[in-house]
Amino acid sequence: MEPILKVENLTKVFSRQGREDFTAVKGISFDLLPGECLAIIGESGSGKTTAVNMISRLVDVTSGKITLDGRDITHLRGKELHGVYRTMQMVFQTPTESFDPRRTLGDGIGESLRNAGVSRKKTRERVETLLEKCGLPREFADRYPHQVSGGQCQRAAIARALAIEPKLLICDEATSALDVTVQKEIIDLLKSLRARQGRNLSILFICHDISLVQQFADRVLVMYHGRIVEEGTPDDVICNPKNDYTRRLIDSIL
Repeated sequence: MEPILKVENLTKVFSRQGREDFTAVKGISFDLLPGECLAIIGESGSGKTTAVNMISRLVDVTSGKITLDGRDITHLRGKELHGVYRTMQMVFQTPTESFDPRRTLGDGIGESLRNAGVSRKKTRERVETLLEKCGLPREFADRYPHQVSGGQCQRAAIARALAIEPKLLICDEATSALDVTVQKEIIDLLKSLRARQGRNLSILFICHDISLVQQFADRVLVMYHGRIVEEGTPDDVICNPKNDYTRRLIDSIL
């Protein structure tokens, strides 16, 4: 089975005026298979968000290669990136900030469909179906971001990401701004989406909480100082950590 995402020796160096260059990500490599959920965990500053920003092409790569669904996307820019975002979508940490406060949730969810030439009527129908699939009433299409809770807004953000049926969903700390009860609801939602879509949806899940990852991910990568220091199933990593940093990380959480 060919991976939906292949990352090879990915490195990011930030130049700092008057100071020594900083290497945030140091030659990381991994694959993500169709239908798989792969988690990347690590403390703030470990390099996981920088890695995701390179994969999603929000940040340029210093060196290495990113292959998405068989296509080299490492250095794509401008219009060439538009097709990439039909295959890959992101869900961010703060859902209310990812929506335009002057527009309804329905407008935000349906934007990619309208841009693809879908009629307003069919877009509205698709938006309402997506809201229901993500556990929200259809009438939420007419609400504004400030009129819903954080958890409801994150459900709407997931609906927006799924609108054009991507093969890869990247969740960058998508639950960390939510309370524990709502975190579980979002994890349960992602589980149900995976069960429904099978190999048609892969998830790259960025998180700092390994106990949350244990409920959801098939594999986990542990990042520390820009490197992947451990890899395995969540149970293996938690029960038999091989790296000292992983042991400390687990002890601080569990």
